[in-house]
Amino acid sequence: MAKPAKKLVIITEKVLLKKVAKIIEECGAKGYTVLETGGKGSRNVRSSGQPNVSDTQANIKFEVLTDTRTLAEAIADRVAAEFFLNYAGIIYICDAEVLYAHSFCGPEGC
Repeated sequence: MAKPAKKLVIITEKVLLKKVAKIIEECGAKGYTVLETGGKGSRNVRSSGQPNVSDTQANIKFEVLTDTRTLAEAIADRVAAEFFLNYAGIIYICDAEVLYAHSFCGPEGC
């Protein structure tokens, strides 16, 4: 049976990888997935596929599944407040359904 969830997506500069991961964990999310990514936005083209001297030119995408919108918003608010005045980034929340939710649910079950 599927369990409703919220998927929080954070796309930002790779230089923030450890700092954003720390916020996600401190807020109480049970885990996340992170990928290198690239694209174009208001702060020009960013690419993970081109060779470069520094990893600071790459972007990352976090995907975090939460059981409540409140937790997703708490993470989003903190990341945006701490970093998005000085770094490129975007955050959005989507509805999701978690299948095979044994690792998503707490010890009390779903």
